[in-house]
Amino acid sequence: MKGKKSIEESAKKREMHRTPFGDKEGLALEFKRATDKLPVNFFDTVCAFLNMDGGVIVLGVEDDGTVSGVNADAIERIKADIANLSNNPQKLDPPHLLFPHEEQVGDRWVIKVLVPASSQVHQVGGSVFLRSEDGDYRIKDVNRLAGLMNRKLSFFTEQRVYPYLGMKDLDPALFEKAKKLMLGRQPQHPWANLPPEELLKVAGFVRQDYSTGKPGYTLAAALMFGYDTTIQSIVPGYKFDALLRRRDTERYDDRLIVRGNLIDAFDQLMGFVDKHLNDPFYMEGTTSISLRSIIFRELVANIIAHREYTSAAPATMMIYTDRVEFKNPNVPHYHGRIDPGNFTPFPKNPTICKFMIQIGRYEELGSGVRKVNHYLPHYAPGAGKPVFEDGDMFKVTVPLVAAGTTKTKTSEQVTPEVTPEVTPEVTPEVMRLLSLCATPRTRREMQASLQLKDDDHVRVAYVLPALNAGLIEMTIPDKPTSRLQKYRLTDKGRATLRQTNKETGK
Repeated sequence: MKGKKSIEESAKKREMHRTPFGDKEGLALEFKRATDKLPVNFFDTVCAFLNMDGGVIVLGVEDDGTVSGVNADAIERIKADIANLSNNPQKLDPPHLLFPHEEQVGDRWVIKVLVPASSQVHQVGGSVFLRSEDGDYRIKDVNRLAGLMNRKLSFFTEQRVYPYLGMKDLDPALFEKAKKLMLGRQPQHPWANLPPEELLKVAGFVRQDYSTGKPGYTLAAALMFGYDTTIQSIVPGYKFDALLRRRDTERYDDRLIVRGNLIDAFDQLMGFVDKHLNDPFYMEGTTSISLRSIIFRELVANIIAHREYTSAAPATMMIYTDRVEFKNPNVPHYHGRIDPGNFTPFPKNPTICKFMIQIGRYEELGSGVRKVNHYLPHYAPGAGKPVFEDGDMFKVTVPLVAAGTTKTKTSEQVTPEVTPEVTPEVTPEVMRLLSLCATPRTRREMQASLQLKDDDHVRVAYVLPALNAGLIEMTIPDKPTSRLQKYRLTDKGRATLRQTNKETGK
């Protein structure tokens, strides 16, 4: 009897320490024992996943799926080693920055590392690794290597080399903007002090052209840093088309067409979102956060990062009364609706994705699906779940109105040409700003009071609309960029604030 009880207890203990990731390793799953340091062959598997179709590495798990665990006091050190070494070309060439996460399984800890497919061919210690059902293996055969390169180029068109594309075709101002964004995300970012040519190399925008034997700048480099004329000459069909379709659902009430570089494209598309979608007040814990920014930054970043840029079909963002739809031409990895609880993200433009992460425009692969599903119920209560569909056109539908609701309040941010009865300048963001400016404040002081981190968002959504509407003014108008510059209410701003407070009973 005692022996039976002991067997049952052992079985329960084993079950508690099984991974939730499955019990069998395969093409896209690898378990590794890691008590207090990285396994020696960790980057062999990283290299193999990058070169193939991506996968997940789980540290702290035995080959049979039993969780042996990572020591709690070693977790942060191992995560730091992964981040630092994955960004080191002496270890992984070319580098690909990884973002590991710890997870608890029973009473033990594991570290989960999502490794996406890459559009480049990577090597570790001078060797190229691939993946099979039996694990990682090294390839040396020239024909196998050429086949791998051709496979990647046929799928990842961002890596197409343009031999006559040079620094003269790229905008120096965009390199400076990118560096500032990097420093805003990480004050000691290792790429921020690199000259443009070196930045392009380390970020993966340079690739060897095997038809000429020479390195050259890629389509991704042109899209990220090119002048508008450069981009249009290389991919003349590329554009993002943002449409407001509330009154005129066949054509549009307002429209924005974007054809330029991807750094500015993100700002312009987010500006259209800020203009036409409300941002309800929301507290997460003790912090006020912008639900609109969290949800739609992810979706705007998604259509930029995963668009097939050689397609002549436009990527579109359409804002209706009851929903927002995003569509972008795509080379599908699979077809059909995506299950948020069970999907493997696959990047369409890994180099572009990786760089957008570095400048704070994008988070880790797959974060958009999770975040939108998490925050949408707070942004649009009762509206239902977002729908993500992969295919020749990748489509995302974000519901805004609860089922059965036929009418919704017109956005306060519609342009006067569209709905003249609405006062466009008094957006929720502007009203929050006006309440701060009874006493003159610097932009930094306002930003701190608003508890917002994104400088561009504060400038575009808060300060500029209030200035343009004549609701606030500069204290030093002759020197708009002065470090002593402050903003104060105008007479119109004070009257607007009084009237709004009266209407809301404040």
